[in-house]
Amino acid sequence: MSPTMENGSALAEVSGEQGPLSGADRIDEPGKPGSSEEAQLAQTIEMFEVITQSQPLDYQSLEILKEAYSKLRREKEVVSTSKRIAQAYVQMGQLSSAILEYETILQRCPGDPDVQAALKQIETRANNFPLDTPAAEPGTAPKATPVSAAGAKTAGKTQPREIDDGCRMLRRIFVEGKIITAGDFDLCWSAPDLTVPPGAVIEPFIQVLSDKGILPVEKALKVLSDKSRTAYLPLGHYDVDLDLTRSFPAAACRRWCILPFDRMGKTVQVATANPFNQQAAKDLAEAAGNRLVWYLASPVELVKNLRNAFR
Repeated sequence: MSPTMENGSALAEVSGEQGPLSGADRIDEPGKPGSSEEAQLAQTIEMFEVITQSQPLDYQSLEILKEAYSKLRREKEVVSTSKRIAQAYVQMGQLSSAILEYETILQRCPGDPDVQAALKQIETRANNFPLDTPAAEPGTAPKATPVSAAGAKTAGKTQPREIDDGCRMLRRIFVEGKIITAGDFDLCWSAPDLTVPPGAVIEPFIQVLSDKGILPVEKALKVLSDKSRTAYLPLGHYDVDLDLTRSFPAAACRRWCILPFDRMGKTVQVATANPFNQQAAKDLAEAAGNRLVWYLASPVELVKNLRNAFR
């Protein structure tokens, strides 16, 4: 798999024949996860190792990976992942965050020569550059913006409130980017009806494009990944936690075709085929009470899992 889909063969690697993800050897020591949880953690590790190898600055995925290693008490991997997180912060210019991560490592491994050398390099760099240069968070959907109610009324009914469901951004990317025509966009885009809960999962825009033979899903996903800096996750090789999915509102999940598929600590991982849908991010955040980390996924896998979760 190549989650960031940086080249044309990325999705071919994802969809190629692969065996199921394997769990780690059984651990029977007291205080360690049971065999079922351990297998899930092993699957998480395998998946997110691939993601972070392809997208080394995705520090949110690295944090998930570090927590999984920590739960399995794999101290060597915890430390090495912490170093990768710190290095990601350095590359993004977030030097104070990198220093804090390195200091955490020193609490585990006092005198670590790599960490000491890295801290000296940061000190030198900090004398020349400002700390914490803003950088986009990979793998995270844009924060929702406030929605406004339309003031006009027609036939005694209030018009639907305006929402940011990603339509403008997708039109800019696909139409202004000359990937598809304006007519094709209008043919395949469906404005959501917020007046009634959807009775079934609404297929994503890029799936409709594919169904009508306008643009293959693989190409659309690559474009979205490149533009949004969101990592791709092959749900077909992941053990989706459908009980977690069912804990979220069915209407929001069906309407926006979004899938909360796993939880790691206080972080809920969510898959989508439209990383620019700020209304979906807002709806889910209101129901979550947890930090959300977003990933791109195949529309087919999203629809299949959502149908299984909400029958």
